[in-house]
Amino acid sequence: MKKFLFIIGSLRTKSFNRQVANEAKNAIGDRAEVSELDYSDLPLLNQDIEQPEPAAVSRIRKAVSESDAIWIFTPEYNLSYPGHLKNLLDWLSRPVIPMDYGTPTCINGKRVAISGAGGKEATANSRAKLTELLTFIKAKVLPEQIGIAVPAEAWGTDVLILTDEQKVELKALADKLVN
Repeated sequence: MKKFLFIIGSLRTKSFNRQVANEAKNAIGDRAEVSELDYSDLPLLNQDIEQPEPAAVSRIRKAVSESDAIWIFTPEYNLSYPGHLKNLLDWLSRPVIPMDYGTPTCINGKRVAISGAGGKEATANSRAKLTELLTFIKAKVLPEQIGIAVPAEAWGTDVLILTDEQKVELKALADKLVN
């Protein structure tokens, strides 16, 4: 069975992107094993602590390496993705074998889907910049992406109710990832 790793770009428990991820998990159903990456304990990238790698880095690299694909759900902070998500991707871009920049990293060649829920721009800037970064670190980014503009009333309730059309889009992207 395929293994998908979900990365939620917001650490907030009730985040809209976590809610979208839960809907995506339902769309995948029993066609793949889905797990969510907990990276809340990941230290800031610092070459002074890079080797030997911290335990959190080892755990995260293992999870990424063992996954068949990654699906990132990202908000948009100041026209870009969150700093903690950038830090995670920076760690994943570093060589697994110390100082051996010729060997693939654990994210190299990994299929990655991107979705995002946020303000009226539907995370367009965040997704574009994330695509640029992921392409640079040699991940295989799926061209299909989903951007969701969170309705005004949801910001006060922390509850995102997806439209039928948005659910269909998530299902289509889930199908693409599964196949």
